Amino acid sequence: MKAIGIDIGTTSICGVLINTSNGKLIKKCELPNDTWIQSKNEWEKIQNPDKIYEKVLSIADELYDISVISIGFTGQMHGIVYLDSDGNAVSPLYTWQDGRGNCKYNDTTYAKSLNSHTGYGYVTHTYNKINNLIPDNASVFCTIHDYAAMKLAGAKKPLVHTSDAASFGQFDIKTGKFTVSDSFLPDVTNDFSKLGEYKQAPVYVAIGDNQASFIGSGGDSKTLLINVGTGSQVSISSDNPVECEGIEVRPYTGDNCLMVGCSLCGGKSYALLERFFSDTYTMLTGEKCDSIYDKMNDAANRIPNTSLKTDNRFMGTRENPEIRGSITNISVENFNPENMVRSMIDAMADELYDMFAKMNCKYSNVIASGNGIRKNPALKAALEKKFNCEIKIPSFKEEASYGAALFSTVGCGMYLNITYAQKIINYGG
Repeated sequence: MKAIGIDIGTTSICGVLINTSNGKLIKKCELPNDTWIQSKNEWEKIQNPDKIYEKVLSIADELYDISVISIGFTGQMHGIVYLDSDGNAVSPLYTWQDGRGNCKYNDTTYAKSLNSHTGYGYVTHTYNKINNLIPDNASVFCTIHDYAAMKLAGAKKPLVHTSDAASFGQFDIKTGKFTVSDSFLPDVTNDFSKLGEYKQAPVYVAIGDNQASFIGSGGDSKTLLINVGTGSQVSISSDNPVECEGIEVRPYTGDNCLMVGCSLCGGKSYALLERFFSDTYTMLTGEKCDSIYDKMNDAANRIPNTSLKTDNRFMGTRENPEIRGSITNISVENFNPENMVRSMIDAMADELYDMFAKMNCKYSNVIASGNGIRKNPALKAALEKKFNCEIKIPSFKEEASYGAALFSTVGCGMYLNITYAQKIINYGG
């Protein structure tokens, strides 16, 4: 038997078809998420939800066959799209990168007025409400993967898992309910709820991409997950989570939560350095520079240590978006490209470890996911040194879509719970 998992990311949309008995990835289908809508506002980051759904439908058609027993969804959390009473999208997708929450509001910002963060759905909604930007025919909002799952299942009303509902903000994870009353808020579930069917396969409620990646990588209460993509995250499951500044507590499954530390500029900080080197090459030669990531990785391996100090918070933090990165302790000996690369890698590892240290948790295993680690052996080595543990990497690259597929297998009764479903995960990638 087989299951489908679909992940609607910010830059790509990926679907996988997996064997539900041995965990093997049978087929993968990935399309670019090139649905961005240009805006006159620099802080506005929006995409076209209907073009996204067209891509999702194409992927579902490509992967489906008669032996598929379940379909699961995940995607970029925090962002919202407004729907009308028939389940049609009537607004752009306001993505998690949208910056309207940092716009001035009275003596503060929209995000701070709600004790929340920009990009969070309810902050975005509040800005839209105050500035009369909500479409007249809108009746509810949800995430983009809630919208796609609902449409594929043939439903007309979204049902949002607590993992996504909490990402909007103004949500109490202990009660599983929103802390505000607003007619635009969607219905919420903490169950493996069935939404409907696509052809003959049941479609299950979507979950957040952090939770899906945690499931698809094999994370649990003894296993720490490090994910490095555009941003980066360190996550661990707990039934007694620690709440502190810089650490988010997110719903997971059952009574368990995820403690999550998020870097807004994780893998992107390495990409920024690569762009700096490439731009320098172009400035000096007048020619376009090919990707130099491999050369950067080689440079880092040649220098195990550096006295150069980098702070890679170039996009600030969720708690303080005004913070900016820096490069300090520059000397005549260390001011060169090799030390810059090594210092950046060390900064990425240090930031993740510092966030984990606040969680007051113990771990026996560390699992990594995301191309930021897969394609950067020097970063993997730096993290293994920092966390004093060998890092395992799943044999497949699509942890989030794989996790969504596993979630759906529990929904359809193939597996008793997530722990049993995770036993089919293969490592060695």
